[in-house]
Amino acid sequence: MQGCDGSVLLDDTPSFLGEKTALPNLNSIRGFEVVDEIKVAVDKACNRPVVSCADILAVAARDSVAIVSSIQTIHQFNLLVQEIIV
Repeated sequence: MQGCDGSVLLDDTPSFLGEKTALPNLNSIRGFEVVDEIKVAVDKACNRPVVSCADILAVAARDSVAIVSSIQTIHQFNLLVQEIIV
């Protein structure tokens, strides 16, 4: 992989072939429909377009790291408690 940017999230238009359907990306990147559904829901809740698909991915990445970090911290705490009890 040479690099990555939000352009892979762009849909095709009559005058533009997006990267979602480009040959190198076919069957390699999944989950576009989930991002699209979240964008529609957020924009609907705000009564106007307010977020980009890249915004949604940034928040999802941030929250995923926080969740994984929390799980690891809890697991380490549980191991420490077990050592103290034993």
